[in-house]
Amino acid sequence: MFDVIVIGAGPAGENVAGRTAAGGLSTVIVERELLGGECSYWGCIPSKTLIRPGDVIAAAQRVPGAAQAVTGTIDVQAVLARRDYMTSNWDDSGQEPWLNDSGIALVRGHAKLTGPRTVEVTDSSGATRTLTANRAVVLATGTTAVVPPIPGLAEADPWTNRGVTEMKDVPDRLVVIGGGFVGAEMAQAVKRLGASEVTVLEGGPRLLSREEPFAGEEVGKAFAAEGISVRTGARATKVERHEDGTVTVTLDGGDAITADQVLVATGRRPHTDDLGLDTVGLTPGRPVEVDDQLRATGLEQNDWLYAVGDVNGLALLTHMGKYQARILGDVLIGKNAHDRSSRDVVPRVTFTDPQVCAVGLTEKQARDRGLDIRVISYPTGSVSGAYTSGDGVEGTSQIIVDTAREVIVGATFTGPGVSELLHSATIAISAQVTLPDLWHAVPSFPTISEVWLRLLEAYGL
Repeated sequence: MFDVIVIGAGPAGENVAGRTAAGGLSTVIVERELLGGECSYWGCIPSKTLIRPGDVIAAAQRVPGAAQAVTGTIDVQAVLARRDYMTSNWDDSGQEPWLNDSGIALVRGHAKLTGPRTVEVTDSSGATRTLTANRAVVLATGTTAVVPPIPGLAEADPWTNRGVTEMKDVPDRLVVIGGGFVGAEMAQAVKRLGASEVTVLEGGPRLLSREEPFAGEEVGKAFAAEGISVRTGARATKVERHEDGTVTVTLDGGDAITADQVLVATGRRPHTDDLGLDTVGLTPGRPVEVDDQLRATGLEQNDWLYAVGDVNGLALLTHMGKYQARILGDVLIGKNAHDRSSRDVVPRVTFTDPQVCAVGLTEKQARDRGLDIRVISYPTGSVSGAYTSGDGVEGTSQIIVDTAREVIVGATFTGPGVSELLHSATIAISAQVTLPDLWHAVPSFPTISEVWLRLLEAYGL
């Protein structure tokens, strides 16, 4: 018997467990793969490690004087060795001391609900153990990559995010199916690591379809300059792996592209199909919907089942899962805490070059809600801090203003290395700082953050 059972030891699960254990609740965490989860081994950490060398070189090449010092090519083996170091060679033993020091019990194996407050865990030998929760069971099982039912695709052994972040060699030719943030980030990373041909296939009209239209357009322009082919409105109808190891992707228009590898980046699905949700009246394979205290909805009576992170479908981002975990930890130790950010104040970064950083609502979302808004834009590269950063520092900075309240409800920044601008926008939106008050938050000179001053001036302050 434990007070709290947490299923899934990724960032969200670890944060819930850490907070409940620190609050005096006996806590056990169950994990069937690696402690640290998808983000640590196949997501954020290895992908950004693979992206970083190309970013550094591109930044240096924009600076006269430094550009002349950049000669030669990236040492790919050194990059992959760094990736291996950052993922601890996919060995999670270094995570266990933290659990021990925090007083969190660990059970390794596959967990499955068998009824209210009851979890059955099957270990690698097939042995089972039953755990019972006095206070709460927390689902933090995340998501897995979707492989769409394109004829031949599954049989072609495609990469998903796991394959590309684990790669041992850089393919000479890569086809990426999907133009969202994973597809865009890894397409550019692989090209900068030495691939000769990279083609991105996006079924919709533009890259990064969930962000402002100008964001995808600017990334597409940058990709074209680097020799990355982007084909929008293109859908794969067949994939075939040949005896020589190459793979051919046939498109709906009849064209075919042959490459050495194909990366599928068409979305994620919640890891709920084998959790025993049906034993408590929920639907397997679906996200676990929650209220603002992260309590699962859809049960006749529920004072015990919760879900945090990607598995609840609110905001599929590591930092949002960790935020939800902090809120839920407080709820479980008796505080009156509520999730205020997972629906309308979600900060997100696509780590391409240019970066795409956004928080809150897009213009379309704001208009769909009937808000009376003004859209204010300013070129990111037209402030002194951009010029001192080098040549060709371009992009767009945009805020969406709810004119009735004079507060920002959405913001997007594009440009090289602009992700550090995002938190200021997140604070402004989360705290509902009015623009007249924001006028007195003075950005330093010469930094790219001076774009805030220009946006407020364009608004009329």
